[in-house]
Amino acid sequence: MKLTPLGDRVVLKQLEAETKTKSGIVLTTATQEKPQEAEVIAVGPGTEDVKMEVSVGQKVIYSKYAGTEVKLEDEEYIIVKQNDILAVVE
Repeated sequence: MKLTPLGDRVVLKQLEAETKTKSGIVLTTATQEKPQEAEVIAVGPGTEDVKMEVSVGQKVIYSKYAGTEVKLEDEEYIIVKQNDILAVVE
């Protein structure tokens, strides 16, 4: 099954949460924050007013409380509007 966003929406797959700090401290699942970094899986066609600026495969940072979480075929995705994407990670 394929997930195709409409309008100015983007489908993201959240990257894995860090399990260790840079100094080597192991984090329990209770202390791990939900990552705000994700990979772009699919991009909608845009609208007359909104030109799509992200493309499939890019890594992005998105707003903390943005989007709708969707589970499809045992995979979890987040569907956000393009303006909820804050930056592209290069």
